[in-house]
Amino acid sequence: MNKEKLAVVAIGGNALIPDPKNLSLEDQYAMVKDIAAHVADMITLGWNVVLTHGNGPQVGFIMRRSELSREHVSGVPMDYAGADIQGAVGFMFCKALRNEFRRKGIRREPIALVTQTLVDRNDPAFANPTKPIGSWYSKEEAEELAKANNWSIVEDSGRGWRRVVPSPAPVAIVEQNSINQLVRDGYLVIALGGGGIPVIQKENGDIEGVEAVIDKDFSSSILARELQADMLLLPTGVDRVALNFNTPEERWIDTMTLREARTLCAAGEFPKGSMEPKVTALADFVEYQGGTGIITSLPLMSKALTGNAGTRIIPE
Repeated sequence: MNKEKLAVVAIGGNALIPDPKNLSLEDQYAMVKDIAAHVADMITLGWNVVLTHGNGPQVGFIMRRSELSREHVSGVPMDYAGADIQGAVGFMFCKALRNEFRRKGIRREPIALVTQTLVDRNDPAFANPTKPIGSWYSKEEAEELAKANNWSIVEDSGRGWRRVVPSPAPVAIVEQNSINQLVRDGYLVIALGGGGIPVIQKENGDIEGVEAVIDKDFSSSILARELQADMLLLPTGVDRVALNFNTPEERWIDTMTLREARTLCAAGEFPKGSMEPKVTALADFVEYQGGTGIITSLPLMSKALTGNAGTRIIPE
């Protein structure tokens, strides 16, 4: 690796959607440009960066388009939809970063890599799909589509019925060696979009895409460990982690030790669908690698690097 410190930064897919009224690619690119400016600030502070990103809303858009056009063209399987998003979001980041680097005189090349993530074909999640994707339907429509396409469906939040898919645990990053080499060569790598395209390894050794969703924070934690990164940074919608969030007893946390983070997660102090997996992913990284994990908001990323913002998870 080169002499710079290395941070893996996992951008959420929702971070590219400013609000429900601004969903276009132009709106998303405006957010990417803002993120590129923060990443450039990190580089000027002496860091190299590997960017990963979520794709939840974007994959939903592709699946919705596929559903609307199903009478005219073949549908898009989820693994191919994930690859589409990796290419599109990777393009946006490469374009925005290249422009930002030129303006600031930073000599750095961004590169986007289509990335696959290996999951265990025997993961229990495949027998218990839980992750809603795509459109809402009436019960009758959903049952018809489920029968025609072998979907699992659930009622979601009282708004209708949706397809659900498995969310297996990531095991390894297929392109890990390629990412390692690109980082050694000084590239700013954009990889692991949506947690990586989920693939399984068949008995004959071939890999095959599966229709599933991978938690991008957990796969980013594996990537950061294998890169021997100094830091894993998870930008989110809040500046710091809080106990008793949004209650009169709310208390913001500046630093947690690894043991404290594990204890708080085990006690159910953080919401399962939002903050808990982030804290767990960071704790896994810190325990394995001995680096620092940070949760903060996008505008405070640079400050968080110097210990002046965010919640830090540190070794004992």
